[in-house]
Amino acid sequence: MAAVPIAIDSADDPRIAEFRNIRERDLTGRENRFIAEGTVVLRMLAEAHAQDRGFLAEKILLLRNRVDGVMPILERLPADVPVYVAEADVLDGVVGFHLHRGVLALGRREDRGEAALLEALPERALVLVGCGISNHDNAGSMFRNAAAFRADALLLDETCCDPLYRKALRVSVGSVLSVPHLRGGKAMDVLLSLAERGFAIWTLSPHGKTDIRAIPASARMALVIGTEGEGLPEALLARFHSARIPQSEDLDSLNAATATGIALFSMASAMGRI
Repeated sequence: MAAVPIAIDSADDPRIAEFRNIRERDLTGRENRFIAEGTVVLRMLAEAHAQDRGFLAEKILLLRNRVDGVMPILERLPADVPVYVAEADVLDGVVGFHLHRGVLALGRREDRGEAALLEALPERALVLVGCGISNHDNAGSMFRNAAAFRADALLLDETCCDPLYRKALRVSVGSVLSVPHLRGGKAMDVLLSLAERGFAIWTLSPHGKTDIRAIPASARMALVIGTEGEGLPEALLARFHSARIPQSEDLDSLNAATATGIALFSMASAMGRI
């Protein structure tokens, strides 16, 4: 049963301080908290909370005329999660801009550790690994692709941006909250941990040795994507298998989001997942 909505009449109300001026600052990295924006992401947060995926909803802030529309989502949350409502002028004053869709939530991530995630992977698994992904749009799109092609996890090295940044979370259409993931550590260490667990590691590069369509299926597969421009470090390309997406010679590479989608589709197809 959803909490009874609480009216907020002032942008300075301390109960909604975490939502204040989120354009200029983001909560990501502060006590594992983050801002979820929009109906779709709120729904994903409610599902993650209900299914114990490691994400909790702490409080909700809504435009008054959005309450009825999202009530089925709110009813999935525990009654002790407060729901605050405000008129448009108050909400705009809190958030700092108008294009917030009138639906905001404060979420918190529980840290469950790398070992727990890796040990929980099934015997047949597909994992996506990001190295140096600093663009929030690309990060969000990679999660959306991972969800679309049924990847079991997404691992990001320490040089990647945090996917719980508000924009990345929005671009992922909430997939950051449904695809198990970790961020941290050096890319080589992450990949060696996967290799020890029987994963065939495939790095993606315009100069990869194997056509992405010719990758042989195996029970456990990992796809490694690098940042645009520089691509993956030579040490990774030399240590593991490398693959390429055939394309016109007039273009040197695809962006990380597009390349991820094509490569995941190919690998998931080879594994019989789609």
